[in-house]
Amino acid sequence: MSVLVPKRIVIGIGNPERGDDAVGRSVLAQLRGSLPASIALAEENGEAAALLARLAGTEAAYLIDAAVSGAPPGTIHRLDVAASALPPAIAGFSTHGFGLAEAIELARALGRLPPRCVVYAIEAASFAPRAPLSPAVAAALPEVAARLRAEFGDLTGEE
Repeated sequence: MSVLVPKRIVIGIGNPERGDDAVGRSVLAQLRGSLPASIALAEENGEAAALLARLAGTEAAYLIDAAVSGAPPGTIHRLDVAASALPPAIAGFSTHGFGLAEAIELARALGRLPPRCVVYAIEAASFAPRAPLSPAVAAALPEVAARLRAEFGDLTGEE
C-alpha cells in the first residue's frame, strides 16, 4: 500500500495549550473550507522528524509558527526558506527545541526540501499554559490566512 503525498500542504505548527504557540493551528482553522481540496492542511507540534516527513515529496509547503525575534507581537514574517535559511533572529528561537529551523535545514541537506517552501512566523507575546492567543497575535490571523490564500492563487493562477 502506497502513501499518497500531497503536492501542496499548509502545516500549522504549535502547542494549542501554550498561548501564542497555537498560532499555526489557529491559522489552519481559518483556512479550513476555504482552500481547494487538493491543498492538504496538517497540524504538527513542531517535532523535526514529523515536519521532515510532511515535507518529503511535496512541491509546495507553507509552514506557520510562532516566533520571538524582538519585533512587536503580531508582526508577520514571510520567509522563503527554499531560497535561503531562516534568519538567525527567527531560527534562534523555537518553542520546540530541535524543530522548525533544524527540520528545514535537514530537509535541504537530504534533498527533501520542496522547491517552494515558505514560513510564516508570527511574532508571539506569551506562551503561558492554557492561555488564549494574545490580542495582537489573534488580530494577525485573518491577514496570514488571506496571504496564504493569495499564495495559492499566485502558485496556480486558477485558485
